[in-house]
Amino acid sequence: MSDKKPLLKTQDELRKILSEEAYNVTQNSATERPHSHKYNLEQSLGTYNCVCCDKALFLSDTKFDAGCGWPGFFATVSDNAVKEVEDLS
Repeated sequence: MSDKKPLLKTQDELRKILSEEAYNVTQNSATERPHSHKYNLEQSLGTYNCVCCDKALFLSDTKFDAGCGWPGFFATVSDNAVKEVEDLS
């Protein structure tokens, strides 16, 4: 595992590099349609990184089909890789 630091980008930089949907999902708490992401059914070995900062989040061998249209992961690459936020909507 690398100790690579996240690449911090401004909102303008993120708007330039991300699709409108990816920007809204990552920056505005939007939700993409189930079964719509290109990595939803991906089975290749590797690491899933943050689309915004390139920080390692999950290893592919922790991925499972959650049956909801979005992939699930039963572990992160480290204790501080992902921040959990309760959704009360």
